[in-house]
Amino acid sequence: MRRLFYSVLASCLLVLAFAPVALAYNDGRGFYGATNDKVVTNAGFILILFFPLFVLTMSLIQRRLEKRKDARKDAEKAHTGDGRWRGGW
Repeated sequence: MRRLFYSVLASCLLVLAFAPVALAYNDGRGFYGATNDKVVTNAGFILILFFPLFVLTMSLIQRRLEKRKDARKDAEKAHTGDGRWRGGW
C-alpha cells in the first residue's frame, strides 16, 4: 500500500512538473492562435447570443415536458374517476 501511494505521488509530481513544457509549444497562443480585438469581440458576441438562446430552448423544452406531465395526470384522474365514490360502504 505504501508503494502504491509513493508511485501515485511521484506520478502526480512528474505530471505537474512537465505540464508547462507540454503547453509551451506554440508560444502561449492557445488553441485558436494569435488573437486580436476583433476575435475577442466576436467571441463576446457569440456568448451574448448563446446564453439567451440556451435559456429559451431549455424553457421551451421544460414547458413541453410539463404539459405532457399534466396531460398524463389528467388522463389518469379521468380513468380512475373520483376517489370518494369508489368502493366500500
